[in-house]
Amino acid sequence: MRIGSQEFDFSHKVYLMGVLNLTPDSFSDGGLYFDPAVALDRALQMEEEGAQILDIGAESSRPGSKPITEEEEERRLFPVLKKMVSKIRIPISIDTRRSRIAEIAIKEGGALINDITALRYDFRMGEVIAEAGVPCILMHMRGEPETMQQEVSYINVVSEIVHFLRHQMEMAIRIGIPRNQILLDPGIGFGKAPEHNLEILKHLQEFRVLENPLVIGASRKSFIRRVFGIENAQDPMVRHGSLAVAAIAAWNGASMIRVHDVRETAEVLKMVEALCTTRIL
Repeated sequence: MRIGSQEFDFSHKVYLMGVLNLTPDSFSDGGLYFDPAVALDRALQMEEEGAQILDIGAESSRPGSKPITEEEEERRLFPVLKKMVSKIRIPISIDTRRSRIAEIAIKEGGALINDITALRYDFRMGEVIAEAGVPCILMHMRGEPETMQQEVSYINVVSEIVHFLRHQMEMAIRIGIPRNQILLDPGIGFGKAPEHNLEILKHLQEFRVLENPLVIGASRKSFIRRVFGIENAQDPMVRHGSLAVAAIAAWNGASMIRVHDVRETAEVLKMVEALCTTRIL
């Protein structure tokens, strides 16, 4: 898959996506990179630490978060994106559910669209992606971020998500997005109880029936805190748990890992790759 100017060979490598939230209220790094200059510095740092792609978003999707206006998303996102495209070499993914934001972002240099609603929020999103010829990530989520953690239940969480992702991928293909331009994300933490997230990670290889690259974004999420019995998202144990999850996801077939802690995860993935190839790199 070509993302921006770079080729991604998902048959031989697990790639690292650095996440940068340009929001005041995201669950882990909200407010840290609200300033465009600070956001640019962090983006350059993540590139240096080993990220092969950068994912930036201007609307929080943490559980309980309220939507912002399109104008506010535009105000937060584009000053940062314009600074980044001329400074960093790795492709930039745009985390948005709005087609107009995606359309402008692609023209400004965005190389991939990460839609947490899998094209369901904005009916024009698929058309914009298809016309621009950029790849996309389709993610599973039940409900909206504000309400998605209320009364969560599944009969079989893995098979239900597989069914949803297959359906949305087929719809995207009908719209005109080539199959080899689609990545899939089971949506860890989006409308799932802690046990559902663990079940997804445990049975990640079952998603291989979809035959498309799989993105896992579990970094610092609340189910990790639940395992350790802690509340603070900045506690070092949350980072340790995130690294363990990254290793398990890579071992079980993930193609791309979306993380906050780039340097540490890059080291973990190098070890996983050594184990997979049984040779010293």
